[in-house]
Amino acid sequence: MLENRKWVIIGVFILVGITYLARLFYLQVLDDTYSLGASKNSIKRVVEIPYRGQVYDRNNQLLVYNMPVYDLYVTPKQVRIPDTTAFCRMMNLSLSDFDSIMGLAKNYSAVKPSLFIKRLSKEDFARIQDALVDYQGFEPMISSMRTYPAHTLSNALGYVSEITKRQLENQDLPYYRQGDYVGHNGLEEQYEEQLRGRRGVKFMMQNVRGVNKGSWKDGEFDTLAVAGQNLITGIDVDVQQYADSLMRNKVGSVLAIEPATGEILVSVSAPTYDPNLLSSRHFSKNYRALIKNPYKPLINRPVMASYRPGSTFKLIQALIAQQQGSLFPNMVYGHGGSPMRCHCRGGNNLRGAIQNSCNPYFYQVFRKFMYFNGDPNTFKASAIGLRSWHDMSEKFGMADRLGVDLPSELKGNLPTVKYYDKVYGGEKSWKFSNVYSLSIGEGELLISPLKLANLAAIIANRGWYIIPHYIKGFGKTGVGVPTEYLERHETGIDYKYYLPIIDGMRAAVARGTVTPLANINGIELCGKTGTSQNAKFGHKFDHSIFIGFAPMNNPKIAVAVFVENAGWGGKAAASVAALVAERYLKRKTEAKKLEAQVLASNYLPALSRLPGAAKPAAPKPVYPKPVAPQKDSAAAKPLMTATKPKSLTLATVASGN
Repeated sequence: MLENRKWVIIGVFILVGITYLARLFYLQVLDDTYSLGASKNSIKRVVEIPYRGQVYDRNNQLLVYNMPVYDLYVTPKQVRIPDTTAFCRMMNLSLSDFDSIMGLAKNYSAVKPSLFIKRLSKEDFARIQDALVDYQGFEPMISSMRTYPAHTLSNALGYVSEITKRQLENQDLPYYRQGDYVGHNGLEEQYEEQLRGRRGVKFMMQNVRGVNKGSWKDGEFDTLAVAGQNLITGIDVDVQQYADSLMRNKVGSVLAIEPATGEILVSVSAPTYDPNLLSSRHFSKNYRALIKNPYKPLINRPVMASYRPGSTFKLIQALIAQQQGSLFPNMVYGHGGSPMRCHCRGGNNLRGAIQNSCNPYFYQVFRKFMYFNGDPNTFKASAIGLRSWHDMSEKFGMADRLGVDLPSELKGNLPTVKYYDKVYGGEKSWKFSNVYSLSIGEGELLISPLKLANLAAIIANRGWYIIPHYIKGFGKTGVGVPTEYLERHETGIDYKYYLPIIDGMRAAVARGTVTPLANINGIELCGKTGTSQNAKFGHKFDHSIFIGFAPMNNPKIAVAVFVENAGWGGKAAASVAALVAERYLKRKTEAKKLEAQVLASNYLPALSRLPGAAKPAAPKPVYPKPVAPQKDSAAAKPLMTATKPKSLTLATVASGN
């Protein structure tokens, strides 16, 4: 019995010993957890940020490139500063700023490096480099800063800044870390994935003091950083800068498109700002100043502002009415029976009505369109007609976002039957007399400059368009354009119905509502003027609008110009559009007299006099006298519009005026 117990006890000890030996073998030979844990104390993981892709115009001129800069990091536990005052003087910091930065660094970690000063230029770093030897705990790291040599296109390009907390939390895949830089707004945000490249990682050995001792395992586990792709845009930077100069002392936008491709050639939002302001280490200060600017330069007006299109919308009315069969080119309407007044003599056919921008003519066109179904019920006829009007206008890209490659495009408003039912309280509470202001592009219509530039491109193409876009491709070969920017979109209007429209647009420039100086020799500009009602704040002048294309046959450029508070569309907006078209087609400006007039014009509203508004750098506004009333239509007399909610009468929703 005792003998059996002895062997049992011996067996238990042997079993325990074998268990310990097996566990020891596993820990020392098979499991590398402790080895890796120990390695973390001696191996430093260094993330390499790739150079961001550069941005070029259509002629390979550089719009955005990366300038090497230095970020200075601090490890609080290692900091040794003999003279804090001297150190702050060297860094151009106040003592309070120094204390604030060090406090944030200590709260983050006393033993890990955190950002102390970002984006030191090469000159600034060279100035402090030798002196940093006397101050332990500070480590410089090379970085890059976006630089804009053309000093233009700020709203469309966007900017690069530190990632926000919300962006960090909303990542689909955990790529970004706190402190990383990402694109915000514009093309920088739209093409962030392609422009950012791919990060690399290096594993460096270091001793207990943190001194690097070379690459770990000869770089076997290192990955190289891959630079971002270069973005080629359709912008013509020479014409872009010229358009910028024409829009000085003005509020509005210029958007030009190549009709055959949909590529955006010019994109001006005025007033603008130098994009370099948001790439320096003074980003916060400069951004706050731009936010407070009363002229709202951060609003990208070509895609964010919404205006009543005014008489430019008459082109769509004429096209859809012809397609419906309720309008023929030789059909003549006088002024009788119209509640709208006009500056022309009346008795126009379609070509003459476009040339002279006749309000009563298009009132009758719209009225006949609405009642073309022949229903005797006034309310029912209005609903059926408006539904047809909306559906046909929608094919011109007016109802929803067009889909331009910017994250900030706004929708605007193309009113529907449901919309009026809601406004007026039911389907039998409104009729034609409540909506006829739509006939001349007023009322509840709100359209962006982008959509009107696209309308000009549609007419230039005689019935189709490609969604306007900034991208021309990536890299030297220009590949990688998203498929949606290669597809044709048809409007459903027959080719033949565009011909009288184009004749009328050419006549409008040659001998109609456009100022004679804008009829520049050699470009054959076709266009339509518009004047958008501007009741907000009781402005004295309405908004000046012009859309057009050139040359008349085989068009190369379609353009839309908005100049706020500038009055007649045939003067301010048409003059800018003509000069932009001439510069693009001829590569020079020959219309010097017209150019001088535009450069001398100042249409800035006197917002500097408002309480609390920052004083602008622009000269004191000088309002020009309005031209004689034979030049445009919508602003000839106040229009008789139906009573509607006050919020619906604003000419501009997002433009800041």
